[in-house]
Amino acid sequence: MDIKDLIKRGSKTAKGGFRNEKDVIVRFNNWKKDEVAQAWLKAMNYDVSDIEYVKAAKVRGHYKADIQVRVRIIIKLKSQEDLQNLQVKLVSNPQGFNQVDKRWVDKYVELWNIPKDITKILKTFTGEIKPTKKKLKDPRRMLLSEMKESDQKKVVKFFEDNKILVVSDILKGRGEFSADWVLVIVKVNGDSTWVLKSINEAMNVFGGGDIRITNQGSLKIGKIGMQRKGGDGGRNTANMLQFKINPVELFNV
Repeated sequence: MDIKDLIKRGSKTAKGGFRNEKDVIVRFNNWKKDEVAQAWLKAMNYDVSDIEYVKAAKVRGHYKADIQVRVRIIIKLKSQEDLQNLQVKLVSNPQGFNQVDKRWVDKYVELWNIPKDITKILKTFTGEIKPTKKKLKDPRRMLLSEMKESDQKKVVKFFEDNKILVVSDILKGRGEFSADWVLVIVKVNGDSTWVLKSINEAMNVFGGGDIRITNQGSLKIGKIGMQRKGGDGGRNTANMLQFKINPVELFNV
């Protein structure tokens, strides 16, 4: 996506850069004076004139949410407090991809009750199970496109049958720190443009579309890519399974 087009699509351009989630927290906590934070709160369906206070804090641990925002509003003299969990994506390359989930195949087996035959296919795809076939593009693992057609169909069917669960776990997560909102901030020439959407909109954007095996031999679930992690200097963690998105797609909503 072109940078100029991205700025047009963005909700607003925020003066000054964002180095990390801490800058987002500072803006939320300074909401009375910060126009960007006020715009975020409006995007989250709040009437700023009803708000009594806002308190944002970093979520510690490995959760889908990066920031939890506590908002107290007063309507007709009654006070109500909401907790909103935000997932923050800071992007410097609009064409780049962002890892949204990474685990060993066995962890996904626990989450999604993956059958043994599909588990074996996924572990062969990542290289956790060494391939026996020769003349592979990468001798450490098998691309899905290098597997027999029946195995390819099994993988596609499993993810078709479990698509809603898979997309929800990858993007939203589970429990008290599951994400309610996705805030994508793209750094543009020292300034930033942003878009803030509900997690349901984000799941529709990234998870919408068919499930297919790509020309590169990986799997696509809508706009979510499933890959072998790779890298890691040859350590066995390269054999983990990961899912990636391009957060900038959220500007298309």
